Amino acid sequence: MTRTHEIRPDLDEGIDRKVLSQLRARFLKLNEGRMARAMEGLSTRQQTVLTLLPLFFHVNHPLLPGYVSGSTPAGLSNYEPDANALAEAQRLTRSFSYKPRHGSNPPRPIHGLFLMGSLGTLAQADQSDMDVWVCHGPDLSESELTELRKKCQLLEIWAASQGAEAHFFLIDPARFVLGERDTQLSSEDCGTTQHYLLLDEFYRTAIWLAGRTPIWWLVPVYEEAAYDRYTHTLLSKRFIRADETLDLGHLAYIPPGEFIGAGLWQLFKGIESPYKSVLKLLLTEVYASEHPKVHCLSLRFKQAVFANRLDLDELDPYVVVYRRIEEYLTARGELERLELVRRALYLKVNRKLTGSSGRNQSWQRSLLERLAHEWHWDQRQLALLDSRSQWKVRQVSAERRALVGELNYSYRFLTQFARNEQTVSLINKRDLNVLGRRLYAAFERKADKVEFINPGIAPDLAEDTLTLVEAPNKKEPGQTQWGLYNGSLTAHEWEHFAPIKRSRQLLELLTWCHRNGVIDSSTRLALHPGTSDLSEFELFNLLGSLQQSIALPLTTVAEEPLLRASVPSEVLILVNVGIDPLKHHRDLNILMTTERTDSLSYAGVRENLVLTLDQVTLNSWNEVLVSRFDGPHALLDCLRDYLNNLPDGPQQPKLRVRCFCHNRAQFIARRVEEILDTAQNLLLSKLNHRYLIQVQQHYHVLELVPGQVNHVALATLPALLDYLGEELASYSPLHLDPMALEDHDLALILPMGQPDCIQVFYRINEHQADLYVLDEFNALWQQRLPYHDEQSLLVPLQRFLQSIQYRRDALLPMDAAQPLSLETLYYQLLPSGTARARRAEARPAPQTPVNKPFYDVQAIIGKAAPGQVQVTLYCKQREFSELEYGDQLFSVVAGEIVEQRRETERYRCYITDLDLSGLLGDGQGSTQLYLRYKADLERALNEALEQV
Repeated sequence: MTRTHEIRPDLDEGIDRKVLSQLRARFLKLNEGRMARAMEGLSTRQQTVLTLLPLFFHVNHPLLPGYVSGSTPAGLSNYEPDANALAEAQRLTRSFSYKPRHGSNPPRPIHGLFLMGSLGTLAQADQSDMDVWVCHGPDLSESELTELRKKCQLLEIWAASQGAEAHFFLIDPARFVLGERDTQLSSEDCGTTQHYLLLDEFYRTAIWLAGRTPIWWLVPVYEEAAYDRYTHTLLSKRFIRADETLDLGHLAYIPPGEFIGAGLWQLFKGIESPYKSVLKLLLTEVYASEHPKVHCLSLRFKQAVFANRLDLDELDPYVVVYRRIEEYLTARGELERLELVRRALYLKVNRKLTGSSGRNQSWQRSLLERLAHEWHWDQRQLALLDSRSQWKVRQVSAERRALVGELNYSYRFLTQFARNEQTVSLINKRDLNVLGRRLYAAFERKADKVEFINPGIAPDLAEDTLTLVEAPNKKEPGQTQWGLYNGSLTAHEWEHFAPIKRSRQLLELLTWCHRNGVIDSSTRLALHPGTSDLSEFELFNLLGSLQQSIALPLTTVAEEPLLRASVPSEVLILVNVGIDPLKHHRDLNILMTTERTDSLSYAGVRENLVLTLDQVTLNSWNEVLVSRFDGPHALLDCLRDYLNNLPDGPQQPKLRVRCFCHNRAQFIARRVEEILDTAQNLLLSKLNHRYLIQVQQHYHVLELVPGQVNHVALATLPALLDYLGEELASYSPLHLDPMALEDHDLALILPMGQPDCIQVFYRINEHQADLYVLDEFNALWQQRLPYHDEQSLLVPLQRFLQSIQYRRDALLPMDAAQPLSLETLYYQLLPSGTARARRAEARPAPQTPVNKPFYDVQAIIGKAAPGQVQVTLYCKQREFSELEYGDQLFSVVAGEIVEQRRETERYRCYITDLDLSGLLGDGQGSTQLYLRYKADLERALNEALEQV
């Protein structure tokens, strides 16, 4: 009667030792069935490993594998080798003979051996490894533990020689119960945060090999909460002997933090192999949704044994997990998720149900067939799953949607659970954030990002043959698009097929193919270039460049980069993809010979040969992004975006620039790379450089402020001069591209700019002179004047600069540190035989005799009505104001100046001193601002002079 009925021990009514023996016998019967299943799936040599392991831990013998020394802890509780084990040992080592341990009670420090992992389960496969828990006594010394560890290492090596991958984990049950452990407890371990979930898995999946059995087996589920009291009674009242069992603890309560830890770990693994993680993620969700009254699977398992329901199939660890998830999802009506779980289980088991099974059908296949029948799966569904190794883009994309949806759902569930339970420790919070970023980086769609469609879904997406087509975009008249088709199609065939993928730009499509392994080194490509200039040579080289820049497979991103914003790590810039910039010359069969070889201003017509740029970036989060730059400012837009995305610090991305177009490809690539390198170096100097580049007849300035690089486009030379003449608030170095402004004085002047001085440049052209000033902040002022001699050209400017320096010094507070007076340097621009040989030569400051009189014209500018200024002029200390003379002021002053002159010859009037304190307060404007007001006032005066 007791053999079939449910056993319900009750401490208060007294416990029968016979009943406890029956219970233990039920667990051992189930264990025996699982062990037989495990053995069935192993080779003869692997079976030998499992058979002999208990013997190797029981004796130290120099001829047996794993021998370290005679003092290595040995002796396995309640174990004596049977005839089978001894025969296997003899086969291994002929001269080995077993001598039973004599003495009343020899030490047996090894308490138990248990097998963890997939062995004996529905998911056992040829490559399943053996995780063996070696439970030992608590009184082993550190040196004894070291010896035991060495023994385990030697046994792992021996097992490998027999074709078995084994891992041994030393467990001290006394410490384990307290949650203390030294090492990982499985080859797929998740760290120490999951004590109870690991114990749950141990109790429902472990196969006992030898030694003591868990005391947990003997505690009924309804006594789990009183586990300590119950086990104490069993031992103290001698219902069981202390050396019969070992105690690893109970499962009455699982702390909520464990669900978060388990979920985080499985999500992390799920990013690369989602099918494997789906079952464990959903089990974590089931447990978390029951919290705090979690009836975990090991308790269900124990209940089944107590009730004598020992069906090996229904108690299979994977079936048990599946059944619990099935209950949960069915109750919630989430049948799509349930279908995904079924697919995940089927693919995990990996036993194809299509095709013949042979005469000896395995128990795994029979059980899987029963499940598939229960799920109403037809042959078509099974054939699709069985052909997973051949899945290509379409099938993988559909499956990805379901898997990514599940992973994102799990992440949201975990985050919400953590918030509700308020169990988010700082570690968990950080882990959740890092994981959120991992999921975002792996799966989130965003502009320019290349979607990765195969996170461990199919082994290989590479196609044998593909056809690449450029065709008009019917949805956007005037635009083209690129399509990728299966097989090798002719120009007449491809229109009848749907493409695998479409893209507006070729490089976006090629990068997607490379990132997802759709094109590999063996793929043959048929090309229909349409209106593009793409050749097979260029296509081959584009793919080669992608393979070089984004080497696959990408390594897993470490945590550190995920704690910061992503930054570029590899950048590939491809110029003129599918475009020949000199196609019209080729069509007309013109061979260009020219001295002007600059790719931005080529030949006499100054053509820009850099028409489009495609940038492929691999960033520190392993995201691959593709951006395209075309239009009149393509190069500068690309430069600006590249520079603004650079990381702050020494670790800069590896940059490659390539060009494979029909004409001048290497020169074009080199020119673009030089500009990028120069701009990057200037930016990293953190001096807020400006970088001036000329493209055709247009000018471009990059203002290189870290993180805020700005591009200013200037269509004409006058526009450039206006820009260079804008007032600056601090010194701004200007770097001139060597090819820019090559026929202009600015090419001599601008590279010479330096801080803390004023530089005057002049060029004499017969009756005129050009005067340029770079002020202390590197702003440019320019004026063209009639020329008489150097004295009359330079002395008025010198006097003016001296007077404003004097004013500045006078405005400083008495206790201020006296600044150095700004030195004024003079240079003459000299012509030479060739434009390139022109030069600037330093000149001494002009000398004026101290006693030589000059006519002093001082101007004071102050504020008037909003947006207006008022001007007051002083001629030899006599005041002339707008209040008095209104709009006749300049005519009156011009007349006064003419009257005072002794010479009859008319020459220009000059302002010799200027005060702007009425506008600027005590703030000192730059020299350039004074010179601008000076020029405006002189223009007004000299126009009035003409009328006098």
